[in-house]
Amino acid sequence: MVDDNLESDDDLWGAAADDLEKQREMLREEVESNPEGLTSGGGALATGQPSSRDDVKYARVLDIPLTLSVEMGKAKMLINDLLQLGQGSVIELTKLVGEPLDVLVNDKLVAKGEVVVVNEKFGVRLTEVITPQERIENLG
Repeated sequence: MVDDNLESDDDLWGAAADDLEKQREMLREEVESNPEGLTSGGGALATGQPSSRDDVKYARVLDIPLTLSVEMGKAKMLINDLLQLGQGSVIELTKLVGEPLDVLVNDKLVAKGEVVVVNEKFGVRLTEVITPQERIENLG
């Protein structure tokens, strides 16, 4: 995990990148040790020994692009109200100040977090990650 005692914002982003790479490596090792967990075409992978062909399949799974979005809140309004908006207009959202933001991947809730600013850019610190079981339950 990221160390709270880092000296600069660059250290924070570097540590986050290192942590992501460690997580990717752990996922690769898990997939290699349990190939039955993935399917290829119509059936389960038959061999327990990863081959260069299997490595290519794993790489394809790891490189699938996903859309990550952070939802600050929602608002409903009439088209007439929407047309009245201009520069400086304020839209009231459903979330309260300090309430966790929703982190969505492909429009599915995967985590909750809080806003942070690093090098004058916004970011999200994850405060709660939705378990895989909860994500499955939310699909229905």
